[in-house]
Amino acid sequence: MQVLSVAVAGASGYAGGEILRLLIGHPEVTIGAVTAASSAGDPLARHHPHLTPLADRVLQPTNAETLAEHDVVFLALPHGASAELAAQLPDDVTVIDCGADFRLVDSRAWEEFYGSAHAGTWAYGMPELVVEGGAKQRTQLFGASHIAVPGCYPTASSLALAPALAAGLATGDVVIVAASGTSGAGKSLKPHLLAAEAMGSMSPYGVGGVHRHTPEIEQNLSRAGGAPVTVSFTPTLAPMPRGILATCSAKVAPGTTTSQVRAAYAEAYDAEAFVQLLPEGVWPTTAAVIGSNNVQVQLAVDERVGRVVVVTAIDNLTKGTGGGAVQCLNLARGFDEGVGLPTTGLAP
Repeated sequence: MQVLSVAVAGASGYAGGEILRLLIGHPEVTIGAVTAASSAGDPLARHHPHLTPLADRVLQPTNAETLAEHDVVFLALPHGASAELAAQLPDDVTVIDCGADFRLVDSRAWEEFYGSAHAGTWAYGMPELVVEGGAKQRTQLFGASHIAVPGCYPTASSLALAPALAAGLATGDVVIVAASGTSGAGKSLKPHLLAAEAMGSMSPYGVGGVHRHTPEIEQNLSRAGGAPVTVSFTPTLAPMPRGILATCSAKVAPGTTTSQVRAAYAEAYDAEAFVQLLPEGVWPTTAAVIGSNNVQVQLAVDERVGRVVVVTAIDNLTKGTGGGAVQCLNLARGFDEGVGLPTTGLAP
């Protein structure tokens, strides 16, 4: 099989760096252009000193001319910046966008949460997502030429509740509170992300249904359940570099038991390489998934109030961004889905 030439736009940021970290170990690709905007001309090592095999690379300007000659282009750009660039790339280039530009189907939801014109909708890159009827989103990714990688919070939250909704065990009334490491906010300097502000403190943000990932989570869970789902989503900032711990709950029918729900999750995830339904009594931790493409899942039914509670843990930069993107590359270009993707975390 031909080795693919791959470019990464936005390579100076956290998402771009994570994609490169994984591509270094991918046997079916060769890394071509690495590009940036304001950092063009810098050595890549200035931004990612841990990527020693690429230490001699220099960041090139992000433009269609630089990217067009590659087989695959990853776009790790700010939200709203991908559409114009993607439109300039040849049709035979596989484009995998890590931004939000092409995730949403509903143009009104895009305009409400992002405040600009909707660019369109690409194949949605969450292979393990259970949709109504028990199928998986994976089938939409085989051979896809344009893929929208999910957001990190939607990855953790959607995989938490989709099996319950798809099985008809959960009926909506979804509440999600999720804690993310500071890398989820990107690499730009922000006062509230300074170590003196973030260390030893947790804080909420995007409270009251205004976080931009809300419509994406609702879109995924509505597809799973086959009916509109509304979500109360509250993100929080945790004093750690990486990781998301999402605590997700939904109303269940009277008499629903933990064992019934657990059986539905086992059916959904037992064959998935990157989603682990943990043994009963063992709960997810962010430390266990750091550096891996894994999703840890555990659940319980609070019978007193009639709600299922599902907790997931992911690395927001790996499964939540770069790993999800490489997983989409593998499906789109006919490789084994797990090529180049780690299933072991880092400890301590």
